[in-house]
Amino acid sequence: MTLAQTGALSLHGPDSSARKVRMRNVVKDYDTLVGRKRVLDGISFDVAQGEKIAVLGRNGSGKSTLVRIIGGVEHPTRGSVERGLFMSWPLGFGGGLEGAMSGMDNIRFISRIYGKSASDIHAFVDDFAELGRQLYIPVVNYSSGMRMRLSFALTLAIDFECFLIDEVLAVGDQRFHQKCFDALFVKRRECAMILVSHDMNMIRGFCNKALVLKSGRGRVFEDLELALSIYASL
Repeated sequence: MTLAQTGALSLHGPDSSARKVRMRNVVKDYDTLVGRKRVLDGISFDVAQGEKIAVLGRNGSGKSTLVRIIGGVEHPTRGSVERGLFMSWPLGFGGGLEGAMSGMDNIRFISRIYGKSASDIHAFVDDFAELGRQLYIPVVNYSSGMRMRLSFALTLAIDFECFLIDEVLAVGDQRFHQKCFDALFVKRRECAMILVSHDMNMIRGFCNKALVLKSGRGRVFEDLELALSIYASL
């Protein structure tokens, strides 16, 4: 699945009467060699325009699966996801790039899907990702860091209302890390965000509530400090 296909669920525009992302009683099961495994079990939460929710949980608690379902990369086994905000694909989802195409071809494709100027998107991505002539070679030849730079820049090039973020701000060196941070949390501070992170300072600085996951079950806390204390005790 490409980045454009993950975002296509939002292409037709949000319902102006429902300016929220809503997840209701979402269950996700996988078939494994040892039987059916439930990764998410009855997850529900809302994110309104401008809100920022942290998703907290230890490894294996279902955080990344949750993000993929919200972004449309995977579908829930049961339950529903309503996207009332124009939502990004999971930020840094480098696996969604079309590897046989060059970075420039991926830019043109995203531009067509979202009805944007290819020259404008190219100018933004070229400046932000700092890949230079590497944009003209197939993405399959990129390092993982180059893929992340390209997908991060492509995501920011579209005016999304809600960003899905799964621990991607460690991309590149410290200077590029700061560039990503400023682009997302300073320039786009009015956007809604669903943030998976272990950075407690970032969560305290930007989130107003948290979903705490444990073994696939989850609870939303409006009291952020209480959520962090519960997460610390898991």
